[in-house]
Amino acid sequence: MIVRPRPNFLQLFFIMRGSVVPRILPQIFGFAVYSAVILALARWFELDLGVFNITPFGLVGVTLSIYLSFRNNAAYDRWWEARKLWGTLVFEIRNLARATTSLIPDPVEQRALLMEALAFCHFLRGQLRKTDSIKDAGAFIEAEAETVVAFANPADEMVRRMGRRANAQRRSGDVDPIGFRILDERLASMSAIQAGCERIAGTPLPFAYTLLVHRTAYIVCLLLPIGLISTTGWATPLFTALIAYTFFGLDALSEELEDPFGTEANDLALDGLCRVCEISAFEALGEVPPKMLPAEKFYFS
Repeated sequence: MIVRPRPNFLQLFFIMRGSVVPRILPQIFGFAVYSAVILALARWFELDLGVFNITPFGLVGVTLSIYLSFRNNAAYDRWWEARKLWGTLVFEIRNLARATTSLIPDPVEQRALLMEALAFCHFLRGQLRKTDSIKDAGAFIEAEAETVVAFANPADEMVRRMGRRANAQRRSGDVDPIGFRILDERLASMSAIQAGCERIAGTPLPFAYTLLVHRTAYIVCLLLPIGLISTTGWATPLFTALIAYTFFGLDALSEELEDPFGTEANDLALDGLCRVCEISAFEALGEVPPKMLPAEKFYFS
């Protein structure tokens, strides 16, 4: 996720970190060169393209803009829902830390339960990003991480382990039934958050809709120079490149937001959110918390 102050007028044209321009440069330059070739051929063969005008392309462009806007809103809704789920996870970890230190009398059991909760956060992050999180989780549960990662759903296994640990405290009489219910409700909320994240990660936007937008954008940009030549002349490549930037830029941004759990510039800062959970847990235990992860060149992972 990009975190930086608002750029000034000149910086707007040179900022690349967090911009979709590097992803769509092939389309921008490709259509600019294509329109220059069409323009050169029209001038060389003295073709009269005055019968073509921009009106039909304007109508198709408006329709395409509506499609792109709807897709962008749907992708942003997925991104924002994912952020709310991880915000709720931070809330539940803090609630769990408070309940654990209040209800479980044994400091060793308190720490063990909260370390398993932090391992859950890292396993969930690894599952969503499809990355190896054994090392990060192992910092809290040590050798047990190798055993947990053998399960099909390591994060879910961590919730089961926390449930068994809380139930053991109930059976031993250290936690009364009401206290166990409070702890179990926290674990149930964490499972619900995991299921919500898995739903977003496992359900992309309909492919047919994405295909329709891509096809329409390419068709419009391919035919656009023919309608522009009679009115814009030698500036046709410039206007074609500008329109390609608008269409393909919105499309590329939607693709980034569609998968909010990735590691691209505009994806969620899951590493930072895991660190927030770590700080809350260690402070609840009365231990020195780790420092917050800094942003590197305005990029917060």
